[in-house]
Amino acid sequence: MSKFKSQGFNNTFKNARKGFNLAVRSEINIRIHVIIATLVIFAALYLKFSAVEFCILLFVIALVIVTEMLNTAIEFALDSIYHNRYSRMVGMAKDISAGAVMFATFVSILVGLILFGSKLIPLI
Repeated sequence: MSKFKSQGFNNTFKNARKGFNLAVRSEINIRIHVIIATLVIFAALYLKFSAVEFCILLFVIALVIVTEMLNTAIEFALDSIYHNRYSRMVGMAKDISAGAVMFATFVSILVGLILFGSKLIPLI
């Protein structure tokens, strides 16, 4: 059995927490997403979002943070493999993963505008 399979259930969570903390510490964009997500969650609680609205909101928040973390992982892996040397293909892969983050962010903004707009427009 390899060392990876014998880690145990608790260590997998420990490693996942370590990975999340590493991503938050190393990437300003993830910190920004987490701060904005926290503010958005508090605003949704204040506006008394329904369970379905809140779930949709949590889903798009997770979508953005997960794509940002995958983007970071791709960048670290490619930089490690290519020793930070320029490669056109590496640049393309990084651009595509950054594009995924941008797309997820735009979708989440649209969902947020719909959800918050439906709550705020009647107040005006």
